[in-house]
Amino acid sequence: MPPKRPASGKGPAVPAGGDGGGGGGSSKGAGSSKRGARDDDAGVNDAIKKLRDGKDGRGGSVDEVLRKVHALEAAVKSQPEVRKTLAALNLTEAYREVEDMPGREVAAAIEQVMVAVAKNILDGEGFGYSLLSRGATDQVYLEQLDRIVLKDKHTFTSFSNTGSVRKVAILTRVMQLVHGVLARGIHVTKRDLFYTDVKLFKDQKDSDAVLDDISCLLGCTRNSLHVVASEKGVVVGKLQYTEDGDEIDCTKMGIGGKAIPSNIDKVTNFRSDAKFVLLVEKDAAFMRLAEDRFYNRFPCIIITAKGQPDVATRLFLSKLKRDLRIPVLALVDADPYGLKIISVYMQGSKNMAFDSANLTTPDIKWLGVRPSDLDKFNIPEQCRLEMSQKDMETGQHMLKEDFIQQNPEWVKEVEIMLKTKTKAEIQALSSYGFQYLSEVYLPLKLQQGDWI
Repeated sequence: MPPKRPASGKGPAVPAGGDGGGGGGSSKGAGSSKRGARDDDAGVNDAIKKLRDGKDGRGGSVDEVLRKVHALEAAVKSQPEVRKTLAALNLTEAYREVEDMPGREVAAAIEQVMVAVAKNILDGEGFGYSLLSRGATDQVYLEQLDRIVLKDKHTFTSFSNTGSVRKVAILTRVMQLVHGVLARGIHVTKRDLFYTDVKLFKDQKDSDAVLDDISCLLGCTRNSLHVVASEKGVVVGKLQYTEDGDEIDCTKMGIGGKAIPSNIDKVTNFRSDAKFVLLVEKDAAFMRLAEDRFYNRFPCIIITAKGQPDVATRLFLSKLKRDLRIPVLALVDADPYGLKIISVYMQGSKNMAFDSANLTTPDIKWLGVRPSDLDKFNIPEQCRLEMSQKDMETGQHMLKEDFIQQNPEWVKEVEIMLKTKTKAEIQALSSYGFQYLSEVYLPLKLQQGDWI
């Protein structure tokens, strides 16, 4: 619960998680502590005065808090269901995207590639593959699609070239292993794949790297190869779905949540009465919200990838948004890297630009923690961090990104961050109490419709 003023009314509340003892010291130090405590107390009470959630004697109700969320949900549901594609824009000759394919079709595509390779060898053209170029200049942001895509530009990777002979050997071996996996109708992890031929691969990053090349070569998503990463993301809240025949209820998964499965193709039949998805950057904030059962009071689905988004979490979120058609609100750190994480979910990552149609979730709203929130919620100075030179450079880079520039409100927030040279983590809110996030900050943000 948020900290409360003592019953006598004679002094400021001590923020939960802080030390309530006097601790001694000079009278000057004690005076500074009292002023700091008064500022902290004002920060809590100012926010609570505005909150109308009907709790602890306050006016209003949960419905009043969610009124603007309901309006946002209605707007999302009114949007066209089908996203724009390269084909719809007649751009398939200039750019390349992959698509989901059944296992048998992927296996057949591998066989066709190897027949073509054999023919080239017999014709004296040598052993190699024509692969899509995936350099930095080949990955571009298309405003019409609002995501990053890959140019349709190829280079020939030859076995006879000393610089690429090992890559061709690894790519051929991995395709052989993938074909075997598909023939059995099973899924394996990238680690399993690596250990099938350690002497050739030597390092897992070498066997992992060619999986993207194979996806582009075959025209299928990486998930269609049936080679997956270990589970990382988790979900909790008002969501039920079927996973490989098993019924999953995410309201009964405790504070740890349900691990998001790597085999997203086995996830079907999403069912939910949630009004929004809360996308959380960090595991600590996720656990706080899960333990407080935030999703019961404010019907929502809470998801985290515990930092940088992994492929499975991105696929899961994209599928969830398409099927349920509810808004996605993001809760990240108030720093350039928090914004970068939102951008990966929204526009995709450059190293997987070829699969952006499946991996991206458009129109994610930035709920918090935003740079402007630090003053708006009176976050104590001791909880704010000075940005490093690297932080400043990342922030300047993010400010130039197309998806930032097309949203004036986002530009304003990044400019505040760079001007003040200040950042803060979600945990800075805990200076007002460990439950301030779930009891005050988020409800007030939702009530005010304070997202951009």
